This record gives sequence, C-alpha cells and structure tokens, in this order.
Amino acid sequence: MSEEEILNPIDEKAVTTVLANTRNDAAQVRATLDKARERKGLDLEDAAILASISDPELLGELFECAKTVKEEIYGKRLVVFAPLYISNLCANECLYCAFRARNTAVHRRALSREEIANETRILVNQGHKRVLLVAGESYPREGFDYVLKAIETIYGVREGRGEIRRVNVNVAPLTLEEFKQLKNTGIGTYQLFQETYHRGTYEAVHLAGRKKDYNWRVTAPERAIHAGIDDIGIGVLFGLFDWRFELLALLQHSQHLDACYGIGPHTISVPRLEPAAGSEMATHPPKPVSDIDFRKIVAILRLAVPYTGIILSTRENPNIRRETFALGVSQISAGSRTNPGGYGDGEKEDWSQFSLGDHRSLDEVVRDVAQLGHIPSFCTSCYRLGRTGQDFMDLAKPGEIKYHCDPNALSTFLEYLLDYASPETCKTGEKLIEETLAAMNPLQRATSMSLMDQVRAGKRDVFC
Repeated sequence: MSEEEILNPIDEKAVTTVLANTRNDAAQVRATLDKARERKGLDLEDAAILASISDPELLGELFECAKTVKEEIYGKRLVVFAPLYISNLCANECLYCAFRARNTAVHRRALSREEIANETRILVNQGHKRVLLVAGESYPREGFDYVLKAIETIYGVREGRGEIRRVNVNVAPLTLEEFKQLKNTGIGTYQLFQETYHRGTYEAVHLAGRKKDYNWRVTAPERAIHAGIDDIGIGVLFGLFDWRFELLALLQHSQHLDACYGIGPHTISVPRLEPAAGSEMATHPPKPVSDIDFRKIVAILRLAVPYTGIILSTRENPNIRRETFALGVSQISAGSRTNPGGYGDGEKEDWSQFSLGDHRSLDEVVRDVAQLGHIPSFCTSCYRLGRTGQDFMDLAKPGEIKYHCDPNALSTFLEYLLDYASPETCKTGEKLIEETLAAMNPLQRATSMSLMDQVRAGKRDVFC
C-alpha cells in the first residue's frame, strides 16, 4: 500500500451524531458497565453513555468497574519511564505549544551526541530502564539522521549495572521509508498524538508547518505499521475541543487500527493542556477539562479499550496522578524534564515544552506508588521476547499478559531497590514485594521468586 492510499480513519459526522443522540438513565449506564466487565471493549454509543454520567453514585460505579478491569488485565503494576527531550527546534506554528517556530519566549537547543549520552547517563544512574525520546518537529543540519543517531547513542550508554533497555519515540510523522529506518534502530513504541481530532479546531490551532496537514498526521500510525513498527501509541491533547468528541474519536481511531491490522494502539496518552511559555492558549484552554471529567476519561478509556496501556505524564499533579492510577493508568513518567538538557542543567521554564505538575524525583514517585499498593515496573521484557503487535494483543485482550507482567514487574522493581533506591524506599518496596508474593497463586509466586533470586544473586535483566 502506498502512502497516498492510506485514508483518514476518522468519521467526524459519526462521532457528532452519536453524541447528539445519546440519552441515558441509570439502567443504561449499569447495562453498559455490565458489558464492560466482560473486557471485550465498548463501542461509540457505550462510551457516549458513560461520558454523560454526572450522578455521584453512578460515577463511583464507573470508577470501581475501571479499577476491576485494569487489575484483571494488567494486575497492580505501573510501568515507569522518563521522557528524554533532545531538541526543541520546530518548524510548526501550533498555538498551544511553547516550541512553536515563532515563539521568542523559548531558548532553542538541540543536544549534541555527547550531551544526549550525558542525559542518558543521568537517567540510568537514577534507575530508569526505558525512555521516551522526544524532539521538536525540526532537526539540526543532518535532518532525520539526527534522531537515528540519538537512538544509537542512548542504547550505547552503560553505567555500572544500568542501561536503557528500550527507547520509545515521539517525533514528527515520517514517510514510509523513514519509518523503516526508525524500525531498524530497535525502538519500542512509536508514539504520536493527533492533538485534536476535530478538523475545524485542528486547522485553527496549527497555522504553519507540515503539522498543519491533518491527514498527514492522522495516517502516520498506519505508515508506521506498514513499515513494520507494530507497537503504536496515540493520544489527544485534552483542552483544545470538547473532551467527549475527542474521547469518541480516539476510540474510533483505535477500532480502525484494530479492525484493519489486528493491532489496536499499544498505548493511549491523555495529556491535558498545561501552561507553556509564550502561549496564551495553553494557559487558558479553549475547552478546559475538569478533574472529575479527566478521571472519567481515564476510566472510560480503560473500559472501551481494555487491552491498551494508558499513559499519564507529569503534566498532572501528584494528587490527580494518585487518583487515576486505580482508574486504568498503566504507565507513568517520573522525575521528568521537558527541556533539552533538563536532567543535567535542571528544569527551565523558558526552555520547556510545558509546565510540570509533578516535580518529584524518581525515588519519591516510586515510594509513593509502592505505598499505594502498586508495583513500580521497569520491565521491557515484551520487546525482548517479541511480544509486540499481534502477539502482545493475543495476551492482553484476554487478560493473560498480567501473568508475565507481575513477575517481571517484581524482578525489575527489586533491581531498582537494590541498585538505586533510598533506604526509605527500600523498606517500603520490600514490604510491598512480600505482600504481593503472598497474594499470588503458587505458580506465579514460584516464577516471581525464581526471577528475584537471580536478581539478589547479582544477575540483571531477567524476565519471563
């Protein structure tokens, strides 16, 4: 299939019609939640019914249902990663983003290979095992090769027992040939946000640059799939348009990928607009999303696309992050910086893409997560064993992936405790490991203990 043959998967009229025609009562809501408990996903009408909930009792039932489905599929683990911004150069003019080309409030910087290696070493010495490489949508003189060399540099860093085992990537949409080059670097997930699926809003907030082309962006995940990248991440920047429309369009996009390729999105991200230097729109979102509606978004996505990983970034403050962990979130960033060089030079607002809501260190986040009863996981085993794309979906959709996730989460968590954690975090983590093992079935417990015995004996990067 050529690039020209990939068509826009979003039917805007269908989404608006569903929203206009949806009416619900308590019986409809509860029938929809009963359907969601089967873990087979929801259609647009189901999601619209749940999006309209306002009754506190029904909200409680929605949140409890999402918690149950999340734990049945993924267990209690939360995958931890860090973004690694290598450049804030950009050729686009996106009104909500500090990196936009004409914004003079931001200092521009593209890290050298040596600087990228230094940032990587800092993350490795904190205990990170996976990073999300992020770059503005323009590159230094070498063009796209800059990204390919950056990935090579990150993978090449070794510090003591530590290394980055998986690089996920969030960069501008690529041609089919460029996606093939990206695939050959050994990345994990290719992540790209449409920002808004509402075409009128999209055109109003993207004034210049290649990003102004709605179709080029929305079809990028399919070009990536045709190039052999079978783990795709999608998302929306909530706050640009009505969150109900965006939620249903996200679901429509997910269903399209699943129907056409048998692999829905590996991850869905749910960022909200946050203040950004030089952007009035980011400070005052056109369609702000309340905290309660944000929690609804996470819960509904967990029920509508139960197999996907839901990513929550440090845009959100610690309290919102804690509240959403139980509602469906399965991956979180921690100790993040959104300015190039931020791990070495510190957080700088006038270099950053947006303001952070959670400024805590990795160790503080890990301890907090463990105190809440969730297992901080640094696992990358699925990528190592080829459990990607269809193979991953075959395990995730019926809820069998947790039988791999839980033991691998414990072994990588133990690695972190032994090699990087503070004494206080070690104490909290060891207690959680004991409690988690006690609640496992005998086979899972035996597998987990075998992996952890190897870690305690000095081996690293063990998995099942």
